[in-house]
Amino acid sequence: MVMVDTSAWIEYLDGKRSRVVPKVDQCLERDLVAIGDLIYCEVMQGIRSPRDRSQVSSLLLSLPQFDMVGFSIAEKSAANYRLLKSKGVTVRKTIDVLIGTFCAEHGLQIVHHDSDFDLMAKQIGLDII
Repeated sequence: MVMVDTSAWIEYLDGKRSRVVPKVDQCLERDLVAIGDLIYCEVMQGIRSPRDRSQVSSLLLSLPQFDMVGFSIAEKSAANYRLLKSKGVTVRKTIDVLIGTFCAEHGLQIVHHDSDFDLMAKQIGLDII
């Protein structure tokens, strides 16, 4: 199962020509993609048009869904943040640590277009496509 991060969804939905768009396409074609509540929130908050919101929501909610944050993931994410900081790695957004930790803890691969995930991958065991 693959989690597509918000950064990759934005590239994909905007029709950009980036290295992640073909990866998202391949994962969708193979029915490997899941959606997490945090990612759903981030994607949906950026869509202004009611019509686009409806279409994107339908697409995302057709995927297997995960509730990403509970107390155990919050605790593990805080520990991962401290670990990364101790190694000189500063992740810019807490939500990225939460998403990365969730994926690492649940054995999900991630497709992204955000350097924070590359920074944390080796340290927390995050599998990046």
